[in-house]
Amino acid sequence: MNRQEKEQVVADVRAMFKGAEAAFLINYKGLPVQLMQKLRKQVREASGTFKVTKARLMKIASKDVAGVAAFAEKFEDQVGLIFAKTEATVVAKRIVEFAKANEALTIIAGFFEERLISKEEVVALGSIPSREVLLATLVYTLQAPMVSLVGTLEAKVNKDQEQQEAQQ
Repeated sequence: MNRQEKEQVVADVRAMFKGAEAAFLINYKGLPVQLMQKLRKQVREASGTFKVTKARLMKIASKDVAGVAAFAEKFEDQVGLIFAKTEATVVAKRIVEFAKANEALTIIAGFFEERLISKEEVVALGSIPSREVLLATLVYTLQAPMVSLVGTLEAKVNKDQEQQEAQQ
């Protein structure tokens, strides 16, 4: 890789850091190419990006990004970065599920809300339901008392109608 290509990779990784909601660091040592491609596909389906490059170039790219210094210290060995553009929980869930199914992949750490998060926090983030599920739960919770009230009122109206019909 010549200097110009390295500069382009550094610029790309820096842009990914700045444009991502979260980043996850994984070690893929021993993972076959077919499984790497499967992981890339799953991450892409979750609106994420999987980037593999030299750890030294990742460190250079992370220098200008606020709060990433502690995260950059973990860039060693055969590591890859997975960036979550919007839905960090969905991407984290895909990574956690993939790591459970494939022991060769290990989660090292994450970078979320401008701070370093541990492997355990990445797993916890992956267990949070998606935004759509949370919104549906909220709507159901807000709607439940109203549905209950309507059901009670409807039962009262039906009972009154039955009593009027019985009197006639």
